[in-house]
Amino acid sequence: MRFYERRLPHFDVVGQPLFVTFRLHDSLPTHRVFPPSSLTTGKAFVEMDRLLDGASTGPRYLAIPEIAAIVADAIRYGEQKLERISLHSYVIMPNHVHLLITPKVPAGLWLRTLKGFTAHEANVILQRTGHPFWQSESYDHLVRSGEEFARIQRYIENNPVKAGLVARPEDFPWSSAGACLKQAAG
Repeated sequence: MRFYERRLPHFDVVGQPLFVTFRLHDSLPTHRVFPPSSLTTGKAFVEMDRLLDGASTGPRYLAIPEIAAIVADAIRYGEQKLERISLHSYVIMPNHVHLLITPKVPAGLWLRTLKGFTAHEANVILQRTGHPFWQSESYDHLVRSGEEFARIQRYIENNPVKAGLVARPEDFPWSSAGACLKQAAG
């Protein structure tokens, strides 16, 4: 495991479950109030996630079905064809993505490739050049127990319900909860 810090602490780990969140560039309000430094990193994350779920400012490109499909397909491709991750849960919200994975290679291989490919493809659809698509830094959290794993998995799959996008997790098409039902029915 390699630990490094930019603005946020990062754990570049292989073979251990990891909760990863990445968001669109400029998806948080520029003049937002930062959580107090007395909050734990987990509570600070929840505060930022609430802002993202509200999506009251900034781009919502992932709400475009064609772009959400590119991201979902790229995540599954990284698991099934490239074999870089084991995918446990995911959700593609209008302005951010949550993943619960077990990396099989360092983040520089799986995350950089995923974000680079999807940014390029989305920018083609949006007819944008010279503008960043994803925020450069991601949030990651090393999962330390089976109980925490289950809690994070529920959090991810319930995120669209909490954000008021659907009534039930399985009704959201851009998540592992929705995808599992579609695959079983199809």
